[in-house]
Amino acid sequence: MRGFFLAALDYFAAAFVTLAVVVEPFGLAPIFLAATRALARGTRASIAARACLFAFLILAGAALIGERLLAALGISLAAFRIAGGLLLFSIASEMVLGLRIARDASAAKQALEEHVHDPAAFPLAIPLMAGPGAIAATLLLAGRAQGDLGLLALLIAAIALVALICLGACLAATRIEAALGASGALVLAKLLGVLLAALAVQYVVDGARALLTG
Repeated sequence: MRGFFLAALDYFAAAFVTLAVVVEPFGLAPIFLAATRALARGTRASIAARACLFAFLILAGAALIGERLLAALGISLAAFRIAGGLLLFSIASEMVLGLRIARDASAAKQALEEHVHDPAAFPLAIPLMAGPGAIAATLLLAGRAQGDLGLLALLIAAIALVALICLGACLAATRIEAALGASGALVLAKLLGVLLAALAVQYVVDGARALLTG
């Protein structure tokens, strides 16, 4: 019983850390401000809540049906681990090199220039919170659960927790931007990028080992 509890706790911690690093909630603060600066405070809170809800639904859906989708497409979990690990490593490289913040800010600016009145779906939910990297990480974590309903419930709980942190970061965006500043956000992104790179390499190693052992 204790071993199961520790394994479940380890899985939840791994799921939460992986998703938190990929989504990078506190990095959303300046982008959220850029996308909603001209809106009233109440409207901004509503947009933040809906964006986090959309992101949660997308990632929870990926956790529940992602493995079946891979099976329907004839993609082995080992192959997806390698592909997902490479994708996460690419995102980690952008974070370490300082390219991700600039790219995400550019997407938010483009949405404003195209007169998107409600940025909850784009660019906040997709691709900032529930982008390709977050979806890939969710699928990898769901595959690690191997159909165990208890572990899948923990994964969805981790997704919900990350979404709540994103909501808090958006609501406190002004204070976070003032506290971190441009340099602080860049340093945080680089540190999280190194951690994500290590996680990505581990996924690739696990996938390669699974392929080699048949």
